[in-house]
Amino acid sequence: AEVQVGSETTLAPDLSLVAAKTGKLWLAAEIVGTADHRMDTVIKKQIYEQIKLPRLWMVDPRYDNVEVYHASQYGLVLKEILALREVLTEKSLPEFQLTIADLFDVAK
Repeated sequence: AEVQVGSETTLAPDLSLVAAKTGKLWLAAEIVGTADHRMDTVIKKQIYEQIKLPRLWMVDPRYDNVEVYHASQYGLVLKEILALREVLTEKSLPEFQLTIADLFDVAK
């Protein structure tokens, strides 16, 4: 679904969580593909930094990994790169846990 992130800017992340209180995009996940690599990793990421998106997950099936970014005063900061048996979690979503190998359906 499309998400309004500015007065004239609408994006369609592959997954989005919008805060109920504010109606603002809180987490976006982008599945990076060969065809949209630049759009997801450069252009959209710059927009996410401009709107001070709290969380961004870049899911990259080419390498079976997930890059986790958090907002900071300096923009989005890479917190970790997860692969295989590592588990994707989010402190603000305490019941959410996803093993990366399960996400990509690869042998553990």
